[in-house]
Amino acid sequence: MTILVTGATGRVGRHVVDQLVKRGADVRVLTRDPSKAAFPAGVEVAQGDMLDIDALRAAFRGVRTLFLLNAVTGDEFTQALVTLNIAREAGVERVVYQSVFEADRAVNVPHFAVKFGAERMLDRMGFSATILRPSYFIDNELMIKDVITGHGVYPMPIGSKGVAMVDARDIAEVAAIELIRRDRAPGKLPVDIINLVGPDTLTGPQVAAIWSDLLGRTVVYGGDDPSGFERTMASFMPKWTAYEMRLMAERYVSDGMIPEAGDVERLTGLLGRPLHSYRSFAAALVAA
Repeated sequence: MTILVTGATGRVGRHVVDQLVKRGADVRVLTRDPSKAAFPAGVEVAQGDMLDIDALRAAFRGVRTLFLLNAVTGDEFTQALVTLNIAREAGVERVVYQSVFEADRAVNVPHFAVKFGAERMLDRMGFSATILRPSYFIDNELMIKDVITGHGVYPMPIGSKGVAMVDARDIAEVAAIELIRRDRAPGKLPVDIINLVGPDTLTGPQVAAIWSDLLGRTVVYGGDDPSGFERTMASFMPKWTAYEMRLMAERYVSDGMIPEAGDVERLTGLLGRPLHSYRSFAAALVAA
């Protein structure tokens, strides 16, 4: 049977596809524009999106397991619920869903609350699901590299409580492991939640210090000002998205994203290797 991957062209999804192919799975991806997507040989491509009911129904034919990842958009909740309903209609109950760290707590952040709603649907409607809850992506730093290297400022208001940033490659590999486990299980498995974190819980000043060391010159932390962050984001993205990013940053400042006891050990056990660190990712950016 086939594993259907949504969000397959994004930062996590493309790694999920690679990891599944590496493990010998039959993979189908759902994408709006197949001509712009490059996938490994043998990957089946279905054209469509998560609000195209006919395309969804066609994409689910012959599928046993779903990787559900949908982007932060104004209709994200509708996309998730429609896709899960079509999956259920097609007899697909094995799901790995990419949620977000502490989705059940940060209820005022729209895309956190949306993901918790999808988590509830998975639980209440009897899916055999693994819910992945990643923290802040290390890969987000690609967007601010020029600010760091050109202006000597680390601009993300992540606060002083600490954030255990996670690498997209680690998220994807855990997702692939769980997809294979559920796909090949002889029967229904219980719902499981996995926190996806990095090996180090870092504050804003500590991240700035890492960049200072790697660049050989001072990088300062821009401070805990989500309102300033919102204004900057609003200069190149929709204002509602910038406001949502502000709400998320306020959670970083007030609560951080701190792993629970055993999270790091569980992940290294699943992967059979150490997690990618923030410093190693930043060092690779500097070298590039």
